[in-house]
Amino acid sequence: MTKTEEPLQETTFILLHQIVTGIEAFLYAACLAAFLRPFMSGGTEALGSIRKKSLFVFFDYSSVFLMGMLLPGHGTLYMMLVTALLIAASRYLGIERKLLFLLSVLFYCIRHLSLMVTQSADYFSNRLFLLDADTPEKVFLGASYNYLLTDGLMFLCFAIMLHGLARQFRKQALTLHVRELCYLLLTPVTGILFVNITLRFLLIADGTSIFQLYKQVPAAVCIVPLLSFLFYAGTLAAIAVCQKTVLLQEERGKHFAEQQQLAAIQERLVQMEQIHDGIRRMKHEMRGHMANIKGLAEKGCYEDMERYIARMDENMQVFEFTVSTGNAVTDVIVNDRQRAAARLGIDFSADFICPPPEGYDVYDIGIILNNLLQNALEACEKTEAGQRYISLSGRKKNRFYLIEVRNSFDGNVTFHPRTGLPVSSKEARPETGSAMSAVLHGIGLSNVKREAEKYRGNVDIKTEGHEFQVTVLLQENPAV
Repeated sequence: MTKTEEPLQETTFILLHQIVTGIEAFLYAACLAAFLRPFMSGGTEALGSIRKKSLFVFFDYSSVFLMGMLLPGHGTLYMMLVTALLIAASRYLGIERKLLFLLSVLFYCIRHLSLMVTQSADYFSNRLFLLDADTPEKVFLGASYNYLLTDGLMFLCFAIMLHGLARQFRKQALTLHVRELCYLLLTPVTGILFVNITLRFLLIADGTSIFQLYKQVPAAVCIVPLLSFLFYAGTLAAIAVCQKTVLLQEERGKHFAEQQQLAAIQERLVQMEQIHDGIRRMKHEMRGHMANIKGLAEKGCYEDMERYIARMDENMQVFEFTVSTGNAVTDVIVNDRQRAAARLGIDFSADFICPPPEGYDVYDIGIILNNLLQNALEACEKTEAGQRYISLSGRKKNRFYLIEVRNSFDGNVTFHPRTGLPVSSKEARPETGSAMSAVLHGIGLSNVKREAEKYRGNVDIKTEGHEFQVTVLLQENPAV
């Protein structure tokens, strides 16, 4: 081979490397967009908005790394730039900043770990492809085949690891605070540092000698990829532990909320019994009242008689319910919320009849009503006076029962991308701490959804202008 042919082979290899690197940038950009897509929040927007956000992530990553092919710099610098751009656009993407930062670090960590795993394969395949390479042409050809093979294996390994990580995240939504974020970042950041340090020891040349890690320490061929897998497994385990903790906190929060609701319902039932007892006493005393009124009339004490009757009427107002639902439990809940609405200047209307006990547990219906009406009251408090209203309806049709609550609200609502439920804006309660308050946020509609699932039903939430509508569909369940 002539001397003029050698640069041609080297130029071809460099060109191949650049082409593959460009393709890699697009593939990894697509993977990052797909990885972040489930966490994007579109709110009440159409699905097309999520697609636009995914394209934004794709072009953000690919443009930065393609620019890196033209400018000198380390890959870590470009990933930091990608992460900074994504965090700057976190509001547009609908992903909380802490979560977005964690996802970006995990993505970058998996890129590093997959590279480290394939280094052992590269060590063996490189020797295989260059075994009979006795000319520069064969050397570049073998190096090209080896580069394509190891690069393909690296991307395959990366895709499998990223898919496993995405599956783990889908099991349980995470509420990230600073402490949880630091805990989850510990393993992937250590993994990134491990890969960067190890890569520097793979091949060391000091001008007179060359040190190759795998050749000088053969056991490293197995140890390095094993450590990479351990870092990956440690990352998954940390996420699983954090998710388990969140799940336990949610269960604790649900149990706490249910106990509070049941205690409130039981308290109202006691009040109801007291009211009925008072009515029985009133009926028993009615004869005496009639005799007193008759005596006042015979004496001509008409003013005293009017005051006496007015006092009787005032006492009897306590025993009256404006709304009759056909059940003592729902009577107490609906009328209690109606009185609360009146105090807040909220127009309250109800067309609600409690479903028959055959197939519907009144305590379940009570929990649904209690949560829906309480949320409606809190939403109406944030609207201007004179525009506050709550409308409750409940009707049965064949084997289905439909509960609907419409209320005014300030028009600001964000839906969780996974649960589809609104994200509550309640402030953390100081006595419960940030972790527990985060669990209790939005627990009302979560309780409603859980109760609906007991009846093979669902919860539908709609917003139109400044009206918030929740519809709960229940199927008759004789097992309750």
